[in-house]
Amino acid sequence: MSRLNLINLCRKSLLNNANSKGNINPIRCVSAAINEDQVTHTGQQWKSDDYRLSRFVNKSKQVNPNFAVKLIDEVPPTPSHERVVWCNGGGGPMGHPKVYINLDQPGNHACGYCGLRFVYEPKH
Repeated sequence: MSRLNLINLCRKSLLNNANSKGNINPIRCVSAAINEDQVTHTGQQWKSDDYRLSRFVNKSKQVNPNFAVKLIDEVPPTPSHERVVWCNGGGGPMGHPKVYINLDQPGNHACGYCGLRFVYEPKH
C-alpha cells in the first residue's frame, strides 16, 4: 500500500468516527512497513508504482551501502617528494592507463581514473 493511500485511509477513518459520534476519538492507524526504494550511488530511485520494481517482487532491492566514492575518500593522500607522479590504479588487469599528475600547485591532486589523491611534500 502506498504512503498516500495509507494517509487517505487514516483520514477517512478519522472523519467517519467524528461524524458518527459528534466528537473526534483518537484512532491509531497502524500499517505494515512501507517499502521505500533505496537510493543507489547514482541517485537512482524509483516511485512505488514504477513497473521496473516488478523484478523485486518478494525480494528486496540489493544496494551496496559502501559507495566507491565514499571508500576512496577514506584513503589518505599519498605524500610524494617528486613534483610529478604517475598512477596506474594498481597495475595489472584491474588497473587503468598510466597517467602523470603534476603536483606543483598546493593541495591534493586526484587521479582522473581512480580518484587516488597525491600531495607534494618538498624535501627539507
